[in-house]
Amino acid sequence: MSTKRIVTQFPHAVTVTEHLWIPLGDGTRLAARLWLPDDAARQPVPAILEYIPYRKRDGTRTRDEPMHGFFAGNGYAVLRVDMRGSGESDGLLADEYLLQEQDDALEVIDWITQQSWCSGNVGMMGKSWGGFNGLQVAARRPPALKAVITVCSTDDRYADDIHYKGGCLLNDNLWWGGIMLAYQSRPADPALVGDSWYKDWINRLENMPFFPALWMEHPLRDAYWQHGSVCEDWSAIQCPVMAIGGWADAYSNAVFRLMDNLQVPRRAILGPWAHIYPQDGTPEPAIGFLQEAVRWWDHWLKDEDNGAMDGPMIQTWLQDSQPPSAMRPVSRGEWVGFDRGTASNVHHSPRWLTRGQLNTQPDADAGVINLCSPQNHGLMAGEWMGAGVPGEMPPDQRVDDGMAEFFDGEPLAEPLTIFGFPQFTVELSSDKPAAMLYVRLSDVAPDGSVNRVTHGWLNLSHLQGHDKSVPLIPGQKVKVPVQLDGIAHRFAAGNRMRISLATTFWPMIWPMAEAATLTVDLHSAQLILPVCAQPVSITGPIAEPQSAVPTPQTLLSPGRVDRNITYDFLTDSWTSVTHGVGGVFGEGVYRFDDIDTTVDHNLRRELTVSNDDPLSARYLLTQTMKMGREGWWMEAVITLEMRSDLTHFIVSGDMVVSLNGEEEVSRYWHEKVRR
Repeated sequence: MSTKRIVTQFPHAVTVTEHLWIPLGDGTRLAARLWLPDDAARQPVPAILEYIPYRKRDGTRTRDEPMHGFFAGNGYAVLRVDMRGSGESDGLLADEYLLQEQDDALEVIDWITQQSWCSGNVGMMGKSWGGFNGLQVAARRPPALKAVITVCSTDDRYADDIHYKGGCLLNDNLWWGGIMLAYQSRPADPALVGDSWYKDWINRLENMPFFPALWMEHPLRDAYWQHGSVCEDWSAIQCPVMAIGGWADAYSNAVFRLMDNLQVPRRAILGPWAHIYPQDGTPEPAIGFLQEAVRWWDHWLKDEDNGAMDGPMIQTWLQDSQPPSAMRPVSRGEWVGFDRGTASNVHHSPRWLTRGQLNTQPDADAGVINLCSPQNHGLMAGEWMGAGVPGEMPPDQRVDDGMAEFFDGEPLAEPLTIFGFPQFTVELSSDKPAAMLYVRLSDVAPDGSVNRVTHGWLNLSHLQGHDKSVPLIPGQKVKVPVQLDGIAHRFAAGNRMRISLATTFWPMIWPMAEAATLTVDLHSAQLILPVCAQPVSITGPIAEPQSAVPTPQTLLSPGRVDRNITYDFLTDSWTSVTHGVGGVFGEGVYRFDDIDTTVDHNLRRELTVSNDDPLSARYLLTQTMKMGREGWWMEAVITLEMRSDLTHFIVSGDMVVSLNGEEEVSRYWHEKVRR
């Protein structure tokens, strides 16, 4: 296991301004932290903007200090700005990725260029939300924005985000909506904003949207999701883009598409990591991402000829066959290079399904199977979006394969490498008007253990596109294409490939209203693998992670994430529980010593379903968010519950927010959203 190296000496001494206001044209003020090289007053420097709603003061402080301090020490002004309605900024936050969010960012960039310490060149970077809006703002073409680094983000808000996938509702939609309620329940710090903090806090609480239902109201890829999806117009982005993704994350698909479709200078790094910056990357190996970023910024913001554009367009970690494990700290593999997301040295290699077999030749007598999975198929899925927390990787898939139909290839005579998107097509009919098809590609070792390589699924009422829902005609055969998530994987000689088919995937996806039986014509079933005959080994990104000095903090109570699955024999039901104790991601209860602020966030998810009844699905999410200091303690207690009937999703929420033990605001929501 590598340990991040802390660099204590930099070319530039840095001064950190804890809080400053950026005024907008409508009178709103956005709050920012500024890391500024001390010599910027004499010799102006480029600026780097990270613009997110997660609270610069006490939300992202742990990662901000070592990262932005590193950039500033290498000659950049860095601003970490709270979006309108978040942290110490004025206003209300109504939703994700609004046009107002982009408009504000344009004003922020313009304000930065007017400061005496700025050279006039600006870069924008961020992970997740900040990776999204970096691309979105780039598409607005502010003249000063010269380059972007987008980490763990997407070009398509419907196809690859935390709400829907394959036209199916992700259960993480409720999880993320609950976390946003907790994040937004926190007040601005009176030490920064003065006496106005209380009135503004109450106003935010009373006007907070019910986030999970807000997103559920758009089950199709309508104008709501098209807005902010940069894939709608690739040509709108005219500045260079570096895209970063990880195989244990849920956002790696966008990296392929960005590299294939952008028309600007671009580079990508795809590692084994979860949804975290890769200098902290896990599974390892982590990389020297901050040094890679500085080289990118130096080239595009300082006009240095430093080789930032040399080498392959995509540097990717090629994962080798390895034992399945939910606790994988290190990924086996090597760094390889590709010229594009659809690489020239990749060819399409077909496989066909027959009775229990995955063959290199079609079988005219492959036959027909009926497919109807129990509702608990998917219990071994791991997390939709890994966050670097122990236990979130998919374990051995033999349990789930026992609930699916699977087809095995022959042991491989030699290693086989794939890079890109496997494609599966089949003709089938359904006995119900709504159904889904799930497809999993796995790596089976000689000892029988099964490691999931990639997977995909499709809501079959979306066969005519995700912008419309067209019920299936029971008994009528249809052709179904399922694209599996992009991957770079090398199957070992002696291992076998396995394709598994199912009609459910709980607890990752909310069940269809009725349990459908699919009649699958195996003769038509085909898997197309993106096979790379000779992957090109490369040195890869800078190997040694570095950072500036971390922010001073004290761990008051260690955190952990408990995970368990239980089975009730009497009701034939399964319950999956994930409990973040002392920290949603196991980070513990901690105090930021320099600002005397303690943060304690706990969240418990409980998802239950009976094997024979999709309408039995229940999701209960409870959390507490507590923060503050002596004399100023806020606490939010939030409970969300979701269930469904044949026609509607039913989601309710209860939030009670207290100050120093006294209740201040309570909110209750109850929404029925048509399926």
